[in-house]
Amino acid sequence: MGVDEGGQNMNKKWLVVATVAVVVLAFAGGALVIKDRSAQEVKQLAQNNNEALVRPHAPVFGNPAAKVTIVEFFDPSCETCRAFYPLVKRIVNASFGQVRLVVRYAPLHKGSDTAIQILEAARLQGKYWEALERALVDQPRWAAHHNPQPALIWDSLTDLGLDMAKARADAASPAIAQALRQDIADMQALQVKQTPGFFVNGTPLRDFGEAQLKALVDQEVAKAKVP
Repeated sequence: MGVDEGGQNMNKKWLVVATVAVVVLAFAGGALVIKDRSAQEVKQLAQNNNEALVRPHAPVFGNPAAKVTIVEFFDPSCETCRAFYPLVKRIVNASFGQVRLVVRYAPLHKGSDTAIQILEAARLQGKYWEALERALVDQPRWAAHHNPQPALIWDSLTDLGLDMAKARADAASPAIAQALRQDIADMQALQVKQTPGFFVNGTPLRDFGEAQLKALVDQEVAKAKVP
């Protein structure tokens, strides 16, 4: 009887182990299906809201007629956006005019809306990219999340040749405020919840990383070459 009971206990243990293994595999498989479904849903969402990706007011870096468009939902207070800026710029510059970057704003941090207004005021005087790079270099100084001070960005722009009085007035203009509201509405329509958020020719970057972004861009460039 003792041997039989031991065998039964052993069988029960193996049954439990097997059941757990099946559950784990089912969960993992389900997670992959959910992830794939989520990616497809986001892509479909972008296709259904194609006009929400690129607006006429958005800043463009690179060849305006490029066949491949990287849309980046960008927050000037975001440390990851700061880290990715030179990487994205490098991808565009290395594309020989095949890729362009369109910047859309996603002000998810406190004070980011003010930073954006300053950058857009500089853009009205043809100094957008210079102002953006200055703001990113100085981001640790003005964008501390516990105490953001975006007005400090003005100090970084004093030698860019801006008419500072005009720039300060423009930053508060209804036109810039309206463009920012449009970006926020488009961000919400596309369910962008973190920055940077990338779309390449409408395809969302689901697995985040420099290599993944470059691979998606290369894929779209190859497609664009097919007659």
